Amino acid sequence: MTTTLPASVELLGRALDYTRERLAGVRGGLLDRATPCADWRLHDLLVHMEDSLDAFTEAAGGEVAVHLTRTVEGRIAAIEQKACALLGVWSRPGPGDVLVGGLDLTSSLLVATAALEITTHGWDVGRATGEDTAIPADLATALLPIAHLTVTTADRGVRFAPERPAAGDAADVRLLAFLGRT
Repeated sequence: MTTTLPASVELLGRALDYTRERLAGVRGGLLDRATPCADWRLHDLLVHMEDSLDAFTEAAGGEVAVHLTRTVEGRIAAIEQKACALLGVWSRPGPGDVLVGGLDLTSSLLVATAALEITTHGWDVGRATGEDTAIPADLATALLPIAHLTVTTADRGVRFAPERPAAGDAADVRLLAFLGRT
């Protein structure tokens, strides 16, 4: 697992690169498509992604407020802009710890968790748009210990589906299975 903020920021950059490529396939006619998340359509996932980027970015300043857009084009542009802002804000020296919902998290863990969320939802977007691109092995390998540290049994059925058996030894397959995806 990444142990320093610079290592977590580098991981975040790779997660954003992967997800940016998946977002390129989003078009207005696809918004009603199912995602790997039960009961979520692509539109719902994009709203969640925009909200998450705001939260992870604003955590660097100690305040979280959400401002969502309405159109597909506006939402994709907002996600791309917010992704750049997220990487930029955490690339500067920041706080040692961040309070999130009463939990005291180190900055490096928070940023690594953002990388996990962004990568996972990038994969979800790809699946919803008909793309079957694997998460790069080095990225998935780096995210696996973060997933094991941050996704608990209390998250199952709420934020994540139950863990599934991995259909192989590849890091991305194991990561996605742990996160309840196939």
